[in-house]
Amino acid sequence: MSIIDELSWRGLIAQSTDLDALRAATEAGPITLYAGFDPTGPSLHAGHLVPLLVLRRFQRAGHRPIVLAGGATGLIGDPRDVGERTMNSADTVATWADRIRGQLERFVDFDSADGSGAVIENNLNWTGELSAVDFLRDLGKHFSINVMLARETVKRRLDSDGMSYTEFSYMLLQANDYLHLRREYGCTLQVGGSDQWGNIVSGVELNRRVDGESVHAMTVPLVTAADGTKFGKSTGGGSLWLDPDMTSPYAWFQYFVNTADADVVKYLRWFTFLSEDELAELENATNERPHAREAQKRLAAEMTTLVHGADNTRAVELASSALFGRGELRDLDEKTLEAALREASVAELPAGEGATIVDLLVATGLSESKGAARRAVKEGGASVNNVKITDETWTFDGSTLLHGSWLVVRRGKRNFAGIQVVG
Repeated sequence: MSIIDELSWRGLIAQSTDLDALRAATEAGPITLYAGFDPTGPSLHAGHLVPLLVLRRFQRAGHRPIVLAGGATGLIGDPRDVGERTMNSADTVATWADRIRGQLERFVDFDSADGSGAVIENNLNWTGELSAVDFLRDLGKHFSINVMLARETVKRRLDSDGMSYTEFSYMLLQANDYLHLRREYGCTLQVGGSDQWGNIVSGVELNRRVDGESVHAMTVPLVTAADGTKFGKSTGGGSLWLDPDMTSPYAWFQYFVNTADADVVKYLRWFTFLSEDELAELENATNERPHAREAQKRLAAEMTTLVHGADNTRAVELASSALFGRGELRDLDEKTLEAALREASVAELPAGEGATIVDLLVATGLSESKGAARRAVKEGGASVNNVKITDETWTFDGSTLLHGSWLVVRRGKRNFAGIQVVG
């Protein structure tokens, strides 16, 4: 199966220039393609994975990917539908560019023996040397103001609070990246999110106008959930970051294991390398045994292994089982245990207070009052570290603590919280 046919059945082609011409080019021999990632934050987030994994799919088919860190375009900012972007300092953007470069390097192979070894670039290397005069003479004269004003984002901004020339010029800088990469590396395909279509085809047109060269463009769908909620937002409302210090492997796993039935097969097609047959089996399982959540568990495992590695996947799977009473909490490493508990809630308790199970239930917010806590204990619905507590005067000691400072308190089957004993 050709790479274009694979992307088609996975639903990964939103827009493209002549698809037959692109298919012919990829079947005639290896091509070089690129996708750009602006450092608009200290880490990439889950939404970046679709175009990044498309580069990986092309590489697996024998083509050479270029991963472009936008050290220059990140200083400008791609125009948004609402409001001017905050201008970050050059030092901040440079720091972010270095950080995301390290993340980008994890998803493509730089040492392929077949000539498809990836290249990583930073557009500040050529854009930083571009003078204002050269920018206007060599780039600006090839762009029609009428065409630029017709772009949907520009029209919406002009109809509301307006747009600075800085953001208006972003399209020219991105187009120049494509021109440079074609001249330097023979790059003939740019891939990006569907919201980048206007910028990408501007690069196609610039290559044609300046050098008379025909190149290709393709966009991937923006990831949205079936219920209209924004993809990639964690339970706390923030972005789902690839950096494990910003989004823990446990939180990452839980996000995907909680995927809705209506979205899970689509996400498996887009984010994993499972075959059509494997996906068909998981789709059947979702239709016939939705309560088992087989597809969600596979998606969460694949995504966590992809971003955080197999060891972290095993750790968070153990944590998920243990925290819901199906495994041994003492088998969990402290980092995974703490991350999992902080996704729920954690209360601090000074050492030596002699807190009872009733006190723990109230301190964690699992019971709204001591009376409610006593009822939970009496009815057999309270436990500590997966051990049922039936005596409301029960207190913990040092041997009860996990890693010397942690307790997992539960009320009912699914409500749990953490206690960190300090001091």
